[in-house]
Amino acid sequence: MKTLRTTGSAAGVTRPSILSMTARGSVLVASGLLTAATLAQEPVYEQIIARDNPKADIRIPYGEKPQQFGDLWLPRGNRRSPVILLVHGGCWSVQYPAIELVNQAADALRARGYAVWSIEYRRVGELGGGYPGTFLDVANGADFLRELSREYPLDLSNVVAVGHSAGGPLALWLAGRRNLPPGSPLSMAEPVTINAVVNLGGVGDLKHFEPFSPPVCREGTVEWLVGTGQRHGEDPFADTSPSELLPLNTKQVLVYGVYDAAIPPFFGKHYQDLAAAKGEDVELVIIPDAAHFDIIATWTPAWTTIVSIVDRLVDDSGNARAP
Repeated sequence: MKTLRTTGSAAGVTRPSILSMTARGSVLVASGLLTAATLAQEPVYEQIIARDNPKADIRIPYGEKPQQFGDLWLPRGNRRSPVILLVHGGCWSVQYPAIELVNQAADALRARGYAVWSIEYRRVGELGGGYPGTFLDVANGADFLRELSREYPLDLSNVVAVGHSAGGPLALWLAGRRNLPPGSPLSMAEPVTINAVVNLGGVGDLKHFEPFSPPVCREGTVEWLVGTGQRHGEDPFADTSPSELLPLNTKQVLVYGVYDAAIPPFFGKHYQDLAAAKGEDVELVIIPDAAHFDIIATWTPAWTTIVSIVDRLVDDSGNARAP
């Protein structure tokens, strides 16, 4: 499988001149052309939901609320393992499936020798979801790795955050927390270090995405997520959008299926350009014959590309995985 890889602002990706999106990624119209292959990719989501869900080794709360927990997936043996911090998607909204969407991905990564900490968080539509709760949960869930490392053999010198869809910008945001503006209620002392981020079909600029978000997500979801109605004239994206925290000073790989109708690849190109303007080199990978959910479906050719990216990011840091 050939993939299109670009780094820096000089690389070119054709942007669609006309974009039409429908809920759950049903139709993409680019330059007036209906892509039949997009429709062919639709069953992948249903297959993810229908397949038997593998089980984590242990579910551990990182807070007192019912949604404040994570699933820990541990590889065989007792060797200290690099950590995949996994953040699920679903439009940041309670109306969609949650952590179970990435269970198969977590299981596959565990089998490759990674310790996986897959976190749940409060979402839009439930008490405490949106701003600031969603971001505080993700931050506290990530920082809980320090507690876990006291009991489990986790190598916190190499933590790779992997987020799918709505989890993509949250993973990027975790890497950029040290750049939060002074006085933000999302700031925390000494956030856990994220050595690399893999953004799977997610956006990096929430403000840019907002006008495109309906009907991919329900109207008002982004506004609720970033707290537009409660910020009293403040810029609601200043401490919520990864693009506002650039440069993140960490490795970043953005991955999209070429037929992704929910988050088309031009969103990745837009963020890549913003990062380049800040002096940061972000890699953009576009996978052919893949759509929004193929990149977390472990039986697809696209998944082979994903694991090769994760392996490379870990190997670049000189950390060996458990066999």
